Amino acid sequence: MKNIIIASLLAFFVPFVTACSLHKADKPLAATSVPPLSVQLWSVKHAAKADFKGTLQKIADMGFKGVELAGNYGEFTEDPAGLKAHLASLGLTISGAHMGLKQLRGDNLQKNLAFAKAAGIPMIIVPGDKRAAIGEEINSLTQELTELTHFFAKEGIAFGYHNHAKEFAAFNNSTYWDYIAQNTPKNMLLQLDVGWVNYAGVDPITYLKRYPNRTLATHYKIRTKEGEKTSVILGRNNYDWSALLKATMQYGGTQWIVIEQEEYPKGQTPLEAVAASKIELDNIIAKLNVK
Repeated sequence: MKNIIIASLLAFFVPFVTACSLHKADKPLAATSVPPLSVQLWSVKHAAKADFKGTLQKIADMGFKGVELAGNYGEFTEDPAGLKAHLASLGLTISGAHMGLKQLRGDNLQKNLAFAKAAGIPMIIVPGDKRAAIGEEINSLTQELTELTHFFAKEGIAFGYHNHAKEFAAFNNSTYWDYIAQNTPKNMLLQLDVGWVNYAGVDPITYLKRYPNRTLATHYKIRTKEGEKTSVILGRNNYDWSALLKATMQYGGTQWIVIEQEEYPKGQTPLEAVAASKIELDNIIAKLNVK
């Protein structure tokens, strides 16, 4: 009986401590191994809409450990526990979920909180907001993000915001991204989208170092400009992915590396492109000489 009570208390408190306290350290929490790989399901949205279970099976077959949800739950829309169980049967887990702020207001907040808890979603990330690059409106965004960070921390769920290129435009002698980071709690995760950071002409590693332990999940992808001739498959370009991986491990506090594929080589399906990026990233990881 005593062991059962202890186990129950741990099950209750550990997620809470993770969400609330993981980022309080000012010094980076260096990882000793490469974080597991997840895939943002937006990458294969059409396939997932047509055949949700079949798409999950293909992702599992690629060797991914997790999926990041993007609003489509297939036949599990009203069955979050069933979604968790089905993913587990495939050897997958939910690394996180993108939810827009409209989903996190009013009655929608409690509905999506209940879904997240039943599905075992460890982190909820806002995929973007127009106020993020409007000087006279950004304070209303940071206030809302702050309130939601505190709300979800009490529920044992990490909460954060995901960038696009616009957040790296100049603002207040810095950038909008810096303003968001500096005007939200340290336990609000900053999901750095490497593709958009590079697109904006900024070094992602700089931001991993600048805000240590806040990149719980990071998006690895290539984002090209019109007319740019470079492969959109990870590792098939001149970007130093090894340096990024090392910085992710050393500074980010990163729990998941999330492959996101938004551009696809001619003649390849989204699933084929994701599989190619996974293979290339696996090869880069294998050369790091870490577990």
